[in-house]
Amino acid sequence: MCLLTGIGRLAVTLEKATDKLTLRTSPTVAEQVFDSSSTRRGRRGSRERPADILDISPQLSEVSSYGGFFALTVGGDPAGWRPATECYADGSADLIAAPARRYRTRDLRIGASLVHLAHASRLWSPVLGCAIGHGVVPDLGDLHRAATGAQLRLPEPVGRRVTAPHPELLYRLVVDEHLGPLAAGLRVGLAPALLAGNVASALVGAARALLSARPDLRSAIIESPLALLDPGIMSGAGTVTGPPLDFRRASCCLFYRLPGGSVCGDCVLDR
Repeated sequence: MCLLTGIGRLAVTLEKATDKLTLRTSPTVAEQVFDSSSTRRGRRGSRERPADILDISPQLSEVSSYGGFFALTVGGDPAGWRPATECYADGSADLIAAPARRYRTRDLRIGASLVHLAHASRLWSPVLGCAIGHGVVPDLGDLHRAATGAQLRLPEPVGRRVTAPHPELLYRLVVDEHLGPLAAGLRVGLAPALLAGNVASALVGAARALLSARPDLRSAIIESPLALLDPGIMSGAGTVTGPPLDFRRASCCLFYRLPGGSVCGDCVLDR
């Protein structure tokens, strides 16, 4: 089966991560539709939301009800949560060390890959669910991660409306603003192809889960990952091999190297 329940992490050098995780998109699409930095200034500076910032509580609530990686904590007490940017800066070292301790292995690459893979899944799932199912995108600029776990939290249930789930916009929100900084902060060396494969595998896995929850949106759900797999680091990272979203990645997440681990359903390695 596809490893969407693991914790994942993938490392590349700072220069390679920064270069490969930047998609050269037109600012007329991504930056005009959603500028999370201006959203934060609106909340923290003037304490007034820009006119195009919406309360998307109902949309987030429904998407979270799908369960699994779609679940996001919204609001509440900030105690016990850390800004995601801090976690990226320290390489998520706390989470990466956990599998090594549990399975008594010295190979930190496995934990790194699993942390990255799970984080990618926790990002793609609610973003796809909101964009495809409701025509909104959440503001991930102030995203928090649990201090002792991988769960994610949004301080406020805010976002913006989009007329269509632009691939460039979704790529920017997930890859450029989060997975790129995560990869840049990693202190465990992993191949760029492994990182790209995790991002692509998480994307297609999130789309499959969304299709199960919202079969009425079949066409849009299938089209979105196909469009997102072409640009940036995911180009060549894997192939959709059959309907509706069978996927074969061009790399391995290393889960099989854990004691009792197995080859995932979308792995490049023979089963």
